[in-house]
Amino acid sequence: MAGKRAPAPAKRLDTAWLAVAEDLGRRWFAEVPMVFGGRSSGARVACRTAEEGGAAAVLCLAFPVRPPRSPDKTRQDELDAVTVPTLVVQGDSDPFGCPEAGKHHEVAVVRGTHSLDADLDAVTRAVTEWLARVLRPLS
Repeated sequence: MAGKRAPAPAKRLDTAWLAVAEDLGRRWFAEVPMVFGGRSSGARVACRTAEEGGAAAVLCLAFPVRPPRSPDKTRQDELDAVTVPTLVVQGDSDPFGCPEAGKHHEVAVVRGTHSLDADLDAVTRAVTEWLARVLRPLS
């Protein structure tokens, strides 16, 4: 993959994300619930760190449920481990697969691939409606 670099190891990404979240929470968001979120690898980081970081909810854009060169493996367990309300917005033709909905997470499937750029209105609508529904009881 010319021009593309693999992300840092998971432990390093998680540690960095938790440090940023702690700093933001302390400086700016001490009185409001924090929603952890990310796209692709960042969605995985958000899931893995939600509990330790005290996230009130998790937003996953294009969660890569299957590794690129190992289609027989799954990362569904990272998503299933999250115990706060979680939304996954996934393209209907994402080559990394589509995760299954679960007890604490729902999946909104929109037209498109892993880039989620085919129907930005659908992505915006799914996220906006979910945030309004999830954050209302927390405020």
